Amino acid sequence: MTVLIKDMTLDKLAIGPVSARIYQGEEYGKGPPVLLYFHGGAFLKTGLQDSAVAECLAGTGAIVVVPDYNSPLGCAFPKPLEVGFALFSYFAKKRAGFGDRKSLLLVGGEESGGNVATAIALKARDYLADELDGQVLMSPLLDPFMGQPSMQKADGIGMREHWAAGWSEYLSAGVCHPYAAPSMCSRLNGVAAALTISAADDPLLDETQVYAKKLEAAGVNVHCKILPEGLGWTSIYGGQDCRQGCWKDPVRKEFNDFVTDVRTQRCELKTK
Repeated sequence: MTVLIKDMTLDKLAIGPVSARIYQGEEYGKGPPVLLYFHGGAFLKTGLQDSAVAECLAGTGAIVVVPDYNSPLGCAFPKPLEVGFALFSYFAKKRAGFGDRKSLLLVGGEESGGNVATAIALKARDYLADELDGQVLMSPLLDPFMGQPSMQKADGIGMREHWAAGWSEYLSAGVCHPYAAPSMCSRLNGVAAALTISAADDPLLDETQVYAKKLEAAGVNVHCKILPEGLGWTSIYGGQDCRQGCWKDPVRKEFNDFVTDVRTQRCELKTK
């Protein structure tokens, strides 16, 4: 499916206008899922960003909105979350002109953007129950201690120092709230269904897996996928990997399966 890309400003938000890049399949059907997707960049990137994952998922018929969430208020917690939650709240009430009343509303992100997405899902559970249909977490950066065994691979893709600097900036206010470091959150029951994707050669594999297992233990519906190594997965968040694009077909399949399952679960709830 051909994907159309356009830039626009989302206004009428509680924190002021936010720029966003929109990815939309040229021939999407009725009730397309709407995914508010947060780009990676170790918490440090500002400005509109191209997103290979957003373009990939838009090719399934989803409408994917990638906001410039660090520019309005800054890169340190809780400011990116404030921007992200303001966006989510607006989409929950208005859909911002995307999709229709049958559209699922999802949040997602890669790497540091995955962290922001998990925090929005937690805050949505706490303040806007039932408004969020699912979360799509692509190798989320969740552990500020960077202590999981798979993190030993970070030097090999040139990310260890970048992540350390990013965490230092994000937590510069000296606060380690569960919304800032979701891997430390002890209360995960009631959050939206989750799709987690990582790869066997990904330094973020272990923290992705640990979080997925914690969600499952809390009774959350989780779809968990580990891609085989050698598909160029770490390139989605800036890892040094010349192999790009081989991950797209399995990611589309996992996303489609997840959307189908979430829709089925929502229909079953409405009929009870």
